[in-house]
Order: sequence, then structure tokens, then C-alpha cells
Amino acid sequence: MELKRRPRRLRASETIRRMVRENHLRIDDLIYPMFVMPGQKQRVEVSSMPGVYNFSLDEFVIALGEVVKLGIPAVLLFGLPESKDSVGSGAYHEHGIVQEAVRLAKQHYPELYVITDVCLCEYTDHGHCGIIDQGRILNDPTLDLLAKTALSHARAGADMVAPSDMMDGRVAAIRETLDREGYSHVPIMAYSAKFASGFYGPFREAAGSAPQFGDRRTYQMDPPNGNEAMLETALDIEEGADLIIVKPALAFGDIIYRTKERFGLPVAAYNVSGEYAMVKAASAQGWIDEKRIVMEALVSMKRAGADLLITYHALDVARWLKEEEHL
Repeated sequence: MELKRRPRRLRASETIRRMVRENHLRIDDLIYPMFVMPGQKQRVEVSSMPGVYNFSLDEFVIALGEVVKLGIPAVLLFGLPESKDSVGSGAYHEHGIVQEAVRLAKQHYPELYVITDVCLCEYTDHGHCGIIDQGRILNDPTLDLLAKTALSHARAGADMVAPSDMMDGRVAAIRETLDREGYSHVPIMAYSAKFASGFYGPFREAAGSAPQFGDRRTYQMDPPNGNEAMLETALDIEEGADLIIVKPALAFGDIIYRTKERFGLPVAAYNVSGEYAMVKAASAQGWIDEKRIVMEALVSMKRAGADLLITYHALDVARWLKEEEHL
């Protein structure tokens, strides 16, 4: 039998495999999430996320040096405030923990692209992403506080804001406020397709943001729904979103694909804490090849259509990619 087409010809060596590879990971794809907290000389490892830390501001600046040295272009900042209250006032305080972290980052590394998470859950004593009244999360009164938070981040020097609360109309409220106050140049990366997922557990330990009652299913999307994600994304784009986040990433490759195909905007896949923790736990047991699994998972997100990767693996991935450059 004579075979005219033999796909294996283009798999015969590592050289030809690299030459015809369809999707690639690049250091420029990476956004590294970081957690900042009050205090000094504090670098507290998150027990469920080996290698991920809560940094006091002085340690945060030191850690940024490694980020910049590796060539990672952007960080996404989350804050742990000194105190919490019912309206999350630490989120929009002029000298809040994230605001101070932004100032330090831009002072020491002005070329580093600093993105801030805009939400209230880390700052409220009830752990929800909005104002509470008799057990209900109030949508519209929360919008003013989210807009104030985004504005305070922009004033501190943030390059981009990323609202993660999933309140209806929050992108419009933030865009209107930023434009009115002279920050029309600051883009919004919206958590448009954010699902009420079981993959977030370790993050809530890191950020101290577990809800004190109930859950977040009344504002984050139900995981079986795909069309709803398209609706949320369309609304956010209409309201002024410049980039779209799909979160989580690993179990929602179809949503990444549909979002990119339908809307064409830059899409960021958030490789979330539970995905990271599972890989780290299995690797610690010797059950998997960590590097191979991480790279395969992240390239699957690129293959699905993601332009950017928000991942706690960013430092390791950057090191691995640099090592490969020198082979």
C-alpha cells in the first residue's frame, strides 16, 4: 500500500516539531497574580498553594524584582486589608493596601504593567462582593463603591483595572467614572465569564475572602451555562470592556473558544488557584511531571483562543521558557 500522506514525517524530530508547532507559550503571554498585605518583612506562604505568598509591601517590592528579571510583563494585584467592615471601605481608601502596592510597583519598576483586581470581597467582613441588606447582595448600591475602587487604583497609577465582582452594570459604572475623572486611557479587563466554581477554594485562603454566609451563586454564573457567558460578555463589551477574562480556564476551554470566535477582543484565561493546587499536590507526590502538565494545560488555553494567561505558574513557566531558549 502506497501512502501519499504521512503526518508522522512532520513529527520525526524535535526540530521539525518546533518548526510546525501551531500554538506557542511566550513569556509575554503571562500575567502573574500577587497578594499584598500589611506589615513588614512578611512573606507568608499559602498552605494550599506552595510557592504562592502573601507579601508585606517591602517583600512585595523584592518579589517584583524576580518578576521583572524573568521578563513577565504584568502583575494582577489582590489586597488583604488591615481591617474589614460591612462596606469594604479598605477597597477604595486612598492609602489602601493595593493602592500603596501600585505606587511602589510604579516607583521601582515603571515599565511593569500593573493590573488591579476590583472587588469588595477581600475587604468586607461578610466576604461577599457587594453591600448586604437582610442577607441580599444589593447590586446597584454596590456599583458606586466598585467605581470608587477602580478610580482610587487609577489615581495610584494602575495601568489597568479588572472588576471581578459580577454585579450587573459594573463595567459601565467604572468606565463612566474613569472617563469623567480624566482616566479614559485606563483599560478595563472584565471578568465577564466568571463561574461559581469549585476551583476557587485555595484563593479564598490566600485572599481571606470566603463568604461568611451562603455562597456567590446569585452573582457568579452557573457552571453548566455557556450562552449566559456570551450574554455577560456582550453586555460588558457594550458597557466599555477592553479585554475579557474567562475564569476558571481549565474546565471552560469551550467558553474561551466561543468568546474569542464571537467577539474577537483579547481574551485572558485565568488558570485559577484550584487548578494550580491540584498540579502542585500531584507533583509533590511524584504522580505527574509538573513542567509537562503545566505547559500542556496552558497551551490548551492558547489553543482554545486565549491571548493572555493569568497563572500562578508564571514564574516557573518563565524560567522553563528561558531554559529552552538556551538549549
